Order: sequence, then structure tokens, then C-alpha cells
Amino acid sequence: MMKNDTVETNVKTLTPRQRVLNALNHRPVDRIPVDLGGTLASGAHVSVVANVRQLLGLDKPGKPVKVIEPYQMLGEIAANLRHIIEVDVINLPGPKNFFGFENKDWKPWRTFDGTNVLVPGLFNTDPEPDGSILMYPQSDRSALASAKMPNGGFYFDAIIRQETIDDNKLNPENNLEEFQPISEEDLRIYEKQSNDLFYNTDLAIAASFPGTAFGDIALIPALYIKYPKGIRDIEEWYVSTITRRDYIFEVFSRQAEIAVKNLESIYQAAGNNVHVVWMDGADLATQNSLFCSPDTYCELYKPFHKKLNDWVHNNTEWKTMKHCCGACEPLIGEFIEAGFDVLNPIQCSAKGMDPKKLVDKYGNQIVFWGGGVDTQRTLPFETSEKVFTQVKERIEIFGKYPGFVFAAIHNIQCNTPAENVIAMFKSLGRSLPGKY
Repeated sequence: MMKNDTVETNVKTLTPRQRVLNALNHRPVDRIPVDLGGTLASGAHVSVVANVRQLLGLDKPGKPVKVIEPYQMLGEIAANLRHIIEVDVINLPGPKNFFGFENKDWKPWRTFDGTNVLVPGLFNTDPEPDGSILMYPQSDRSALASAKMPNGGFYFDAIIRQETIDDNKLNPENNLEEFQPISEEDLRIYEKQSNDLFYNTDLAIAASFPGTAFGDIALIPALYIKYPKGIRDIEEWYVSTITRRDYIFEVFSRQAEIAVKNLESIYQAAGNNVHVVWMDGADLATQNSLFCSPDTYCELYKPFHKKLNDWVHNNTEWKTMKHCCGACEPLIGEFIEAGFDVLNPIQCSAKGMDPKKLVDKYGNQIVFWGGGVDTQRTLPFETSEKVFTQVKERIEIFGKYPGFVFAAIHNIQCNTPAENVIAMFKSLGRSLPGKY
């Protein structure tokens, strides 16, 4: 397998890729590496992307932006935008989106807030009588709709299509339908796209590969499966981690076996062209507490996280990322022991997530990817001045030790003022129009 760019020791000459690699290896950097759109939790709503592009003079008003992830309505961070704000990371897309169809054959559509966009050809744009938009698994309207964007809404909500559960007939295979051996066709896509990004950009490459996430609520409803079986209601799933723990453990155990085989195949196709892999997106905390105790994490999740992380570290040069929103501080030590190299999104406003305390306690043990600005309050609702100030403060705190990649706390949400997004990047030293 081909090797990554080596970690650079001369911090005066770092490319974006080397800068991220240094951060991932807790080495000094010339400046804090920055991510926008490198993962599915560090992008921006398409309307925000469109407004930022117009404010920067990249587009005239009304020019459409591609929706590259329909479930969350994320906008494309195109090359000219990446260049002007000096982003260091790029995403390696999967073969299909959350609804099970490819992002191709782009067609025009207008969101409810009036933003002109381009959506994949199989994206349903025909409204229901109440004005809502339904999305169908694999765009097959003979199946029940799997998600709905309400009239006037900004995002799709999963539609629960769970059949009545008979515990006497509950079979772990029913919750494994989406975790199957990866196809040769998909492997060739990963091979081609990773080669293209590796050789035609100087950016670090972030990817998420199928089957590595255990109990991710974005995946439980199985948006792209036409007739899902097993436990598919999110509330029922979380209850089942207590009441049907043996069943969930068996699902995870079989899933892990499939995932390791898929990782082996993907590595043969993509090699070390990839630098960081989003391994798990399961949220295990609320804003004020855990809803998965450390004991439950260690019993139910940690063995499988460690199994996959160990395989990655023993066989590749990839770094692994754990996503967990909320007040997850009591689990961070366990994430580290499970082998995760990176934690995202660092929700500093949640209980126990004070950034100074996190950096002092864990800053030399795990890379913090995120935490740069609060996307619930500060970025969407405060002044540009307050955004600028908060970002400066976070850079100083998280930059105490090498091992920080700047990103907002999760995706930048709809209705966030473009001026505030510009202020965020200006605080990083970018020469952009605006007050500061």
C-alpha cells in the first residue's frame, strides 16, 4: 500500500495535508488546521453556503449550490470556497447518500426558504397536498416514505417504519440488513475517488466507511432500506440497550465481524490515501448528562470500538474519529482506551465540557476536532463581534497543545447569518471582507 505524506517537522513549510497530519500526531503546526465540510458533522446547511458564497463574491444571487447530503441538507464546499477560506480537509464521499441513491444527474429545486439548489436526480421534489416533501428509500415510491421535510422546514425527519416487535421472533439478522459485504462496484468507487483526491489536492482526506458505527441514531431507522425489519424506532432502540442488551450485543458482534472484512477490502482499494476515518457517530449523551453510563459503554460498545480501532491501527496509517455530542466528558477516557484518535464535535456548552478543563485533562491524549464556536447560540444568534471573540478564545484554549483541528460544533445550521460565518474565518486570520 502507498504511504501517506510523512509528518513534517519543519513547521514553516506545511501543506494543508501535512498540517492536519501533524495535528493528528500531536506535532507542532504552522497554524491551526481548519475543517469545513470534511465530515458529515462539520459542514453547513445549503442556504448558509449559498449566502456565504454570495457575500464573498463567488456567486451572483440566485446561483444554485449542490445539496451533497440530502438528509441534513448540507451544501457543497466547492474548491473555490475551500481555497478562499483556506480549508485543510476534504471529504471522501460514499457511493450513495443516506437515502440510498447516488449524488448525480443534478436538477434544480428551491428550498422552502427560497434558496436555489441542485439536488440529485432521484431526489423527490413533488410536494404532498400539505406542501411537505417526502423522501423514499432508494427513490422507490412503491415503498413507504422514509423521511419527511415539513412544509416550511429546513431538514428531513426520519419516518419510523418499524413493524410490531415480537420478542419471541426477534432475530439479530433483521438489524444487520444494512451491514453487508461491500460490493466490488463500491470498492472501485472508493479507489477512484481516493486516488483523485490524494493526487489532485494537497488536502487531508476524511472518510466514513460502511458498517463501523454501532447504534448511530441516523442509521437505526434505515432510511435507504425499503422494508426494514428489527428494531427501527430510535426510542425503542435506546430502551433496548437496557431491556434487550443481549440482542443488541449480538447485533454489534456480528456487525463488527462484517465491518472488519469490509475495512480490509476498502484498505486494499484506497490504501493510505485516506488520513482520518469517521468510525462511529453514536451520540451517548444529552446536553446535561449521559444516557449511556460508563459501565454500559464498557460492556456494550467499547469491545467493538476497540476491535475495529485495533484493526485500523495494526494494518493502516489511518486515524480514527469518534463523534459524540453532548455532555460526554465521563466517557472520554473510555474513548481513548477504545483506541479513538480523534473526538468530535466537542460541545463546549454541554455540562462538564468546559474547554480549558478538557484540554488540561485530555489534550495530550486525543485530538479535539471541533469546539471552535457554538452553533446553537453564538454563531446563529449573536453579533459578528461576539463570534469573532469566541473563536479567538477557543483557538487559544484548544491550541495549548498540538492536536487540534478547528471546526464549528457540528454543522452550521440554517438561518445562520453569512456575516457571522465570515467573522468566524476572519478570526482565524483569513483575509476576507467584513468588519474585522
